[in-house]
Amino acid sequence: MTISVVIADDQRMLRAGLRMVIETEPDMLVVGEAGDGAEAVAVARRLRPDVVLMDIAMPRQDGLTATRTLLAQPGAPRIIVLTTFDTDENLYRALRAGASGFLLKVSSPEHLITAIRVVAAGEALLDPAVTTRVISAFADRPGPTPPPELGELTPREADVLRLMARGRSNGEIAAALTVGEATVKTHVARVLMKLRLRDRVQAVVYAYESGLIRAGEPPDGPRA
Repeated sequence: MTISVVIADDQRMLRAGLRMVIETEPDMLVVGEAGDGAEAVAVARRLRPDVVLMDIAMPRQDGLTATRTLLAQPGAPRIIVLTTFDTDENLYRALRAGASGFLLKVSSPEHLITAIRVVAAGEALLDPAVTTRVISAFADRPGPTPPPELGELTPREADVLRLMARGRSNGEIAAALTVGEATVKTHVARVLMKLRLRDRVQAVVYAYESGLIRAGEPPDGPRA
């Protein structure tokens, strides 16, 4: 199966470089390019790629606005946000917009290829380092009122969500809860369905915004 990709960036040379890297892979194909956010939305809607590489800072319409626009429609592509600036604000805005991954433009070609494969497979590119940044962004925020849908989770599903929000993989969650990975996958799917979330990135943001966990809480394991 070939992974189709659209590259959205206002720098033509960068788009050419990304295309060269991507098309060295036998299972990937760049099907389109865009120079601004509005064009990215139009191209993605027309070509329906699996993945869009979306620059944040573009003329006419920025990448985060384009991301929100695309993800508001059914059958939306997975989106990896690209940026030159590794800032907390950009990271949080990208996750809040619904991006499935966040990648610096200085990342290695290997990291880029891995990111595309991960999000194309329906997973989220959110490693523990990124999770730590999200935690710090919420550290000084007042505690919110828990949303009613949080009460739809079983105690075990809430435990799984807490561990997801700490950046734990399915294998690590399984070890912490002493269950099999298949069971964890089932719990993750139910959490996403009940909370109407698309992926683990949204789950991390939700866990902190809802007050399910707070920055500074013990990171290991569920609550007693």
